[in-house]
Amino acid sequence: MPMSRFPRLDRFHHFQRTALSSALAAALFSAPAMAQNLSQLYESARAYDATYQSAKSQYEANLAKAEQAKAGLYPTAGLSAGLSRSNVENSNPSAQRSATSNPTSQNAAVSASQPLYRPANRATALQGDKQIELAKTTLDVAEQDLIVRVSQAYFDVLASQDSLAFVKAQKAAVAEQLASAKRNFEVGTSTITDTREAQARFDLVIAQEIAAENDLRVKKIALDQLVGQANSQPKPVALPLSLPAPVPNDVNAWVLQSEQDHPNIKAAVLALDVAKLETAKAEAGHKPTLDATASYGINRTLNVPGANNRANTATVGLAFNLPLFAGFATQNRVKETLLLEDKARNDLEGAKRAIAQATRTAYFGVVSGQGQVKALEAAEASSQSALDANKLGYQVGVRINIDVLNSQSQLFQTKRDLAKARYDVLVGGLKLRQANGTLKAQDLDAVNGLLAK
Repeated sequence: MPMSRFPRLDRFHHFQRTALSSALAAALFSAPAMAQNLSQLYESARAYDATYQSAKSQYEANLAKAEQAKAGLYPTAGLSAGLSRSNVENSNPSAQRSATSNPTSQNAAVSASQPLYRPANRATALQGDKQIELAKTTLDVAEQDLIVRVSQAYFDVLASQDSLAFVKAQKAAVAEQLASAKRNFEVGTSTITDTREAQARFDLVIAQEIAAENDLRVKKIALDQLVGQANSQPKPVALPLSLPAPVPNDVNAWVLQSEQDHPNIKAAVLALDVAKLETAKAEAGHKPTLDATASYGINRTLNVPGANNRANTATVGLAFNLPLFAGFATQNRVKETLLLEDKARNDLEGAKRAIAQATRTAYFGVVSGQGQVKALEAAEASSQSALDANKLGYQVGVRINIDVLNSQSQLFQTKRDLAKARYDVLVGGLKLRQANGTLKAQDLDAVNGLLAK
């Protein structure tokens, strides 16, 4: 039977499509001209986020601490000075009275020392170099975490905007269905049940709209707090959206790359190197040390009759020290550091296994998400067809009002799920790179290419 024989159905179908298009346009393109892309909001968060700034300060502090470890290789110098005054009473039995004097002693000295052979100091300096690299890996982890947090907050706002737009479109469609049920009841072609069912669904959509508005408000607050801007406006994605597949398209390649590039694995390797150097420091407790020393001092004695003098003393020499016995402290320290080496090796292996598992999980999450998007796209088309069929059946009397309402609800729920699934795939791609340790700020450029201009 031709569709044109059901003018009310044609009018409703046109109204439903128009309502959805208007709601989506209002949600996606009502943003001001100063809407920001993902990279812009990330740069803003990088300068504002307290967690990242804390990690950056810790990184700089670790650099300064690492430089301290090299102090044992450099010369040291010191200046000392002293002044003392004495009260001396000399009693002489043959004399009529005793003699009293107040000798004063003044001294000043400058000394310097240069380590020549100190294996423990050398190991400590090498540990400082490792600590610098370790600090860099820690900052890399914080930067990757910030990229993912900003991206998640960004697409959470877009998902909430879409959800609100779909709810508003559904409200308009249900309102039209409610009006139709009331008209049909007034002319006696439907029962009061249709009107009450449509009213109940309309009230439910109102509640969903209130919840969606609040969810969008909360998500915007979270994004603003993260990036340090008021009323930040993320750019929407451009539709139709073609989601990129993971490159390389092989989970084992991603895992292999993680073993080479992940900051946590690099940190575990560096921790093992530091533990080995700690063992070298402990073993140095049995070894001798040799320093070059030099000093120059001045000593003056005043207020002593016949003895006022000044002595200048300069010395240059070598200081040699050989440990003989320390109560087995050195031997036990070596045992401790060797066991800590084993711990560091186990920590490294544990990090590799955990990162490999996380990388596989993230990879299959992206692949599964892409499959889910395709399935939801098909479900969207099927839901639209089912809605059209139910509306036609309602007009000819083979379907009831609740069938149309359920079809509407299913269609808009599918649209919400599809929009969210697309965003989850985009964020999942970034999380995949975070999982294998290759995530960089430049990776956001590919995502920006999928946004509206």
